Amino acid sequence: MNLHEYQTKSLLEREGIPVPQGAVAMTPDGARQIAIDFGSMVAVKAQVLTGGRGKAGGIRLAGNPDEAEDAAAHILGMDIKGHKVQRVLVEQAAHIKAELYLAALIDRTSQQIMVMASSEGGMEIEEVAAHSPDKIRRIYADPFMGIRSYQCTRLAREIELPVALWPAFHRLVSKLHAALIKHDADLLEINPLIINHSDQLVALDGKMTLDDNALYRQPEFGSELGSEDQHPTEVEALNAGLNFVYLGGNVACLANGAGLAMATMDAVKYYGGDPANFLDLGGGSSVEQVTQAVRIMVRDPGVRALLVNVAGGITRCDEVAEGMAAAMDEIETRIPFVVRLVGTNEAEAHRILEPYDVEFASRFSEAAKRVVELAREGAA
Repeated sequence: MNLHEYQTKSLLEREGIPVPQGAVAMTPDGARQIAIDFGSMVAVKAQVLTGGRGKAGGIRLAGNPDEAEDAAAHILGMDIKGHKVQRVLVEQAAHIKAELYLAALIDRTSQQIMVMASSEGGMEIEEVAAHSPDKIRRIYADPFMGIRSYQCTRLAREIELPVALWPAFHRLVSKLHAALIKHDADLLEINPLIINHSDQLVALDGKMTLDDNALYRQPEFGSELGSEDQHPTEVEALNAGLNFVYLGGNVACLANGAGLAMATMDAVKYYGGDPANFLDLGGGSSVEQVTQAVRIMVRDPGVRALLVNVAGGITRCDEVAEGMAAAMDEIETRIPFVVRLVGTNEAEAHRILEPYDVEFASRFSEAAKRVVELAREGAA
């Protein structure tokens, strides 16, 4: 789960990392009042879960409250890469002497926490990696000892940070590393990390990605599950313990295992269909979870057909069939089902679903091709 800039900065501030003073507004007048309170130049920044806000006109400087109100009126309601702006962060404008990049993240290759820094802040790190890979420096945290002082010193030297700021940089890196662990985050990024006119290090922007599987240990973020930035179907699925991503197509897909779920969507696309979702039941899903998954998918008004593609193992075919039967008993739907259930208790699963209006397929390609045909018929 991604957090907005204002949420990330609030967390950084609580962890002792300097950030500009700011407040959130959802109306132009609200932005005006915040600017009045600050009594100085402010930056009005769109709060959306995507990059490229500046290029899209989603960040504006305002020299007075009237300009802040005008900037908010322009930004609120904007569409930035498919995300509608519903709130802005109004914060005191910073005087920037230099821009740096700093992030702590889980590095899957080394299976350690990596701290990454660059003297090329304010740019997308992918661009820096592509054009100036030597500008990106890394250190790795020992799982028992954490970040060591000599590592921070080396990192500061490599990004050519002024020596006078090395102690502050040491503290900041240590706090960033601790915050990543404390909040079960996959990524905690500051871009840019600026040196201001007072020669202080300040987090001018922040991005944080939480591990969805650890949200039960982070109750403070529980309310974010209902964020308007998430599709309501995704919120419902997440609360049901399902790995679900809404895609907006016309063929609903249900599979077990991320690899099979991806392959199922690929096959639907190959035969000319448009996947409505990614849904991975995972291993050992309960009958109730299967029922909820089918409920969620058939309620999507854009779905014209549903493909169930399960390779039974830990997730038994008969349990999937029972969940499907329970959902079809409960919900009246004309959406056609194509079912491929192979593996553990396959014959029992077919017996359970025999009374229902479903089409069985034994081969993967056969199932994908048929569900696309039915979706086309349903759209005609």
